[in-house]
Amino acid sequence: MTVSLYQGPPQPETATRGCLEIVPLKYHCGLSTEGPQPAKEPEKLSPREDVAALQYRAPRLAVDCLTQALPGPPHAALILDVACGTGLVAAELQARGFLQLHGVDGSPEMLKQAQACGLYQHLSLCTLGQEPLPSPEGTFDAVLIVGALSDGQVPCSAIPELLRVAKPGGLVCLTTRANPSNLQYKEALEATLDKLEQAGAWKRLVAQTVDHWELATSPLEVAPGAKDGFISGIIYLYQKQRSP
Repeated sequence: MTVSLYQGPPQPETATRGCLEIVPLKYHCGLSTEGPQPAKEPEKLSPREDVAALQYRAPRLAVDCLTQALPGPPHAALILDVACGTGLVAAELQARGFLQLHGVDGSPEMLKQAQACGLYQHLSLCTLGQEPLPSPEGTFDAVLIVGALSDGQVPCSAIPELLRVAKPGGLVCLTTRANPSNLQYKEALEATLDKLEQAGAWKRLVAQTVDHWELATSPLEVAPGAKDGFISGIIYLYQKQRSP
C-alpha cells in the first residue's frame, strides 16, 4: 500500500514536522527550478512503515485505555485481538505485560505477518460479519478491535460477537475514525453500541475523542478549521454485564 499524506497548507520553505519533511511543490513531479525532471515512482512501504508514516496512534491509545480499567495483573488476563492485522496491538499489549494473546483476522496474509511477530499464542482466520468468532461464549477477559471499524471493513452487525466472547464483567475496547467519510458509519456504530447498553448487555466506561488520531491521506478528510493535517478518532470501552 502506498500512502500519500496530506500535510496541511503549502509551506513556503522546506520544513520538518516530526519525522516528515515538507517540501515546496516545485520540487515534486518534475517541477524543479532546474528544468523538467522525470517523475519518480512512489516508494512502496510495508504495512508497519505505512503506520509510522501516518503517525497512527490508535493501538497505543486503545491499549492504554484498556490497561487502566482492567483489574488484576496483566499476565493473568486472556486477551482477544480482533482484526489483528500484523500485530500492532499485540506489540503494545506485550510491552505492558499482557502475555496471553489470541488474534483473529480475515486475511491469511495478515495472519502470516501476525504469526511472524511471535506474540500470539493462538491465531484464527475469521471474516467478522460473515461468520462467528471461533471462541465459546465468555472466554476472554478483554476483547479489542482497533482500526477495523469503518466503512467497507467490519460491519456494525458484528459487534454482538465481541460481546459474546467476553467474560461477564470483561472489557470490550473499540475504536473508529471521525473523519468526514466515516461519519455515517460512526453514527451507525454508536447506535449499535447504545442499543446493546439499553438492553443491559454492557455498560459504557469510556468514550474518548482523540484529535490527533492519524495523518489524513487527503485534504477532504481534514475537518474544517484543522490546520495540522490530522483526522480525529474515538476510543470506546465497555464492560459486559454480569448475569443477575
